[in-house]
Amino acid sequence: MTDMLVKLYDLPPLALALERPAAAGIAVRRALVPERHHVLPWVSGQFWAHWASECEVAYARQPVACFVAVRAGRLVGFACYDAAYKGVCGPMGVLETERGTGVGAALLLACLHDMSAQGYAYAVIGWTGPQEFYAKVCGATPIPGSRPGMYAGMLSDPQ
Repeated sequence: MTDMLVKLYDLPPLALALERPAAAGIAVRRALVPERHHVLPWVSGQFWAHWASECEVAYARQPVACFVAVRAGRLVGFACYDAAYKGVCGPMGVLETERGTGVGAALLLACLHDMSAQGYAYAVIGWTGPQEFYAKVCGATPIPGSRPGMYAGMLSDPQ
């Protein structure tokens, strides 16, 4: 997968991105520390154990560098930054049933705006899946030569 670069000083407004999920009954907010025991197993079960490991590191940051999307007290998505590497946005994931509600864009922009507030000028989105999504939401551009990228040589789960 390819990494992408984002200019944090040229982001779309976060407030607009939060409106669409809110209209669908989804709140996007910073994760709370007492929720950690709910979030980590959910991330591991819905997505990938490696992502839960990164999410755990995001929880150790102050302020917490993880955002969640919640509908009726249930998780529907998450996004982290400064987890595997400083200045990197990700991992993030949204339940398939909630895709298309704007929650992914809201989570992404929540992280990126928070990174900007922490003093970053640029962010790397690591190991991107749908590059068109990242380009559309925040103007991310592919980083040439970033494949296999920062995760090259990572241990894999036993077969």
